[in-house]
Amino acid sequence: MPQPAIPPAAAPTPHAEAAFPRLYLAEEVATVLGCSAWWVKDRARRRLIPFTRVGRAYRFSDDHLAEIIRMHEERPARNPQRPSGMAASAAD
Repeated sequence: MPQPAIPPAAAPTPHAEAAFPRLYLAEEVATVLGCSAWWVKDRARRRLIPFTRVGRAYRFSDDHLAEIIRMHEERPARNPQRPSGMAASAAD
């Protein structure tokens, strides 16, 4: 009997894990970010964060999560200004 061209869904394929990225639920992303699932879904719905849509559900890859973190990262100014009080007290 000939083998089927496509293996059944239950049968693991040799490189299945490498072929497809892991997709996370909004609740899982919210746990990592320390925010609510509502916030994650709202930002995705308004197209403010990257996501993948599967049916009506939002899903997030590792790359999406890393980009969301970068998007909301705050960096200090390169040449921070000294408060005026510090300059005056240093001159005394």
